[in-house]
Order: sequence, then structure tokens, then C-alpha cells
Amino acid sequence: MTKIIRHAKFYVYIVQCQDNTYYTGYTPDLKKRIKLHNEGKGAKYTRDRRPVKLVWFKKYKYFKKAFLEEIRIKKLKRKQKEKLIKNFDFTNIL
Repeated sequence: MTKIIRHAKFYVYIVQCQDNTYYTGYTPDLKKRIKLHNEGKGAKYTRDRRPVKLVWFKKYKYFKKAFLEEIRIKKLKRKQKEKLIKNFDFTNIL
């Protein structure tokens, strides 16, 4: 049985797809996940909407907090996501 790591590094992220829609997810390895999305292996939703571009992310120490944040963001309306993205500072990237 594989042990689940519950604390380490987890990222919640938003990517903008080629059709201008947003996809939200979480991952322990952000660079690898974006690469997978762009290779068509990341998520069913993004498969036909490539390429994707990272537009927002936040780092978490605990899996549960990242998971709950992903759920919260997925419930936001598009305007709310755009506000979150607009206020994001990419100067502190990864």
C-alpha cells in the first residue's frame, strides 16, 4: 500500500486554455503538471484546448488546504477568477 504524503509542497493553479477558458487544479509539481497539460496528458478538459498558459498559482504546505482551495476556486464565477488572476504577482514565480 502506498503512503499518501499529506504535507510537503502543493500548488493550486489556474491555466488559461487556447479557447480562453480557465482550468483549475492542484499538484505537487507545478512545472511538470503544466508540461503534461500541454502534451495532452494533464486533464481531459485541457486535452483539446491546448496550449495552456499558467496565469495563477498558490503554494500550500498541506494537501488538505490545497484541495479545499481548488474546490473553492472551481466554484467561482469567471469574473471572480479574472479578478484573482489580475491581482496575481508573477515576479515571485516558483
